[in-house]
Amino acid sequence: MDDKNTPTSPHEGEEHLISKNKYFDVDGPVFWPSAILIVVFIVVTLAIGAPMNKIFASIQTSISDNGGWFFILSVNLFLFFILFLAFSKYGKIRLGGPEAKPEFSKGGWFAMLFSAGMGIGILFWSVGEPISHFVNPPMGEPRTVEAAKHAMQTTFLHWGLHAWGIYALVGMALAFFTFNKKLPLTISSIFYPLLGEKVNGPLGKGINVLAVVATLFGLATSLGLGVQQVSAGLAHLVNLPDTITVQVILIIVITLGATASVVAGLDAGVKRLSEINIVLAAIFLIFIIIVGPTLFILDSFTQNAGYYIQSFFEISFWTETYQQSDWQNGWTVFYWAWWISWSPFVGMFIARISRGRTLREFVLGVLIVPTLLTFLWLSAFGGSAIFLELNSMADIATAVKENVATSLYVLLEQYPISSITSLVGVLLVTSFFITSSDSGSLVVDSLTAGGKLDAPVPQRVFWALTEGAVAAVLLIGGGLGALQTASIITGLPFALILIILMFSLFKGLQEEHGIMQSAIKKREREDYQKVIGELIRKREASRHAKQPSGAHVPPSDNKNEK
Repeated sequence: MDDKNTPTSPHEGEEHLISKNKYFDVDGPVFWPSAILIVVFIVVTLAIGAPMNKIFASIQTSISDNGGWFFILSVNLFLFFILFLAFSKYGKIRLGGPEAKPEFSKGGWFAMLFSAGMGIGILFWSVGEPISHFVNPPMGEPRTVEAAKHAMQTTFLHWGLHAWGIYALVGMALAFFTFNKKLPLTISSIFYPLLGEKVNGPLGKGINVLAVVATLFGLATSLGLGVQQVSAGLAHLVNLPDTITVQVILIIVITLGATASVVAGLDAGVKRLSEINIVLAAIFLIFIIIVGPTLFILDSFTQNAGYYIQSFFEISFWTETYQQSDWQNGWTVFYWAWWISWSPFVGMFIARISRGRTLREFVLGVLIVPTLLTFLWLSAFGGSAIFLELNSMADIATAVKENVATSLYVLLEQYPISSITSLVGVLLVTSFFITSSDSGSLVVDSLTAGGKLDAPVPQRVFWALTEGAVAAVLLIGGGLGALQTASIITGLPFALILIILMFSLFKGLQEEHGIMQSAIKKREREDYQKVIGELIRKREASRHAKQPSGAHVPPSDNKNEK
């Protein structure tokens, strides 16, 4: 992938997306409110200290109890909406216009989709979540074969089509309004069909501020989970104390590495690290499939996928109505809020790499391939852990209960060269941390720079450091619970934004389809006129050829010919 093929390369009519300033190029009404809100959050959390843990827990419980149904309904709506678009007449619309060509091969496109969409999270939860559901199922008896089936089914729900449906919705909308309508690469641009020029006013700026804050907290959640797993891995390997202090120091060190990647830029930084991530992840996955219970992994992948499809509607709309429990608060509701708050980041990244794809190709590509890869990963790591538990070959459940961040390393202990594979795990999480922070900085920087694709490096450095600071403060303020609360708080208002976004996108696609149909009719009319003209010329030539040499040929009388 050379420079001309990177997502930052401008195309005709998109010069407004390129920054001309060297040091700072901020959209003041978005940058300053976003920065102030984040700084106030950091100061208040540090000032209050330990009691913030109870405050975060209270907020999470309140939102989850009262708004859980809304998250579940919304996420289903997002998925069905984009599937409707893909298989409707709008599916033929091409991102970037009728003549646009894809900038990346499908293989490269899929690799970047997977790397951007899951990253740290899937490493953190691929063992911990299935085992958690296995020993503490939302229904039925724990530690049974039925519990194992439900554990993988529920994990597939949280990491499957719904998550990618949210990303596809935001990515499609951003790509369409940026590449087809030539608007700035910001969330507010998506609302142009509804708001018109008001997207450049206070309302549009407010939408972008919310997108920035949601993205930052979504990123901070992932970075916090990532550093917990790095700390647990180092404790496992070299007996480094697994404490909040060590985790904060690790955040500082890794954030500085991410800052270096930010300075290097998208092509040299994100691209290279993403390629390393994919290679390491592929080796990691293949290793587990080979040394683990290979046949069980392959069998369970097939059966888990079938079980997921079979019960899709039942589990997608399940809200614990008749159980009166709060199990979903820490799982399904958290995940839906996390993916929603994560969606501006992933959506913008997907938009930037998806020019030239039709909407149908875009939706099916974003939904199917990454979902299948995710399911294979979960079946390999989560399935192996459940296999060991079912056959009483290892006690991974205790590790999950004590510290879920250690679960991956406890699983690796059961197989050969565990020291090496655990080190690879630490390196992979660290690399995903850096690419997430790097890509997130580029996205937040773009949102706060009026949609520029290449805002100045000092701004990117500021946001990379800010992301690390928020993750550190959340860990200090309450650990995993605080990370979950941050996603839920920002996910709720942004879910409302996404619902309105659907109407705006649909209106924009209707207009685009009308323009396409008019262009097609115009081209057909021109082609018809050319054909008739050619027939008339041939007819005249034929008449001339039939006349005797030197004979006078009267001009054609159209009326008589009719």
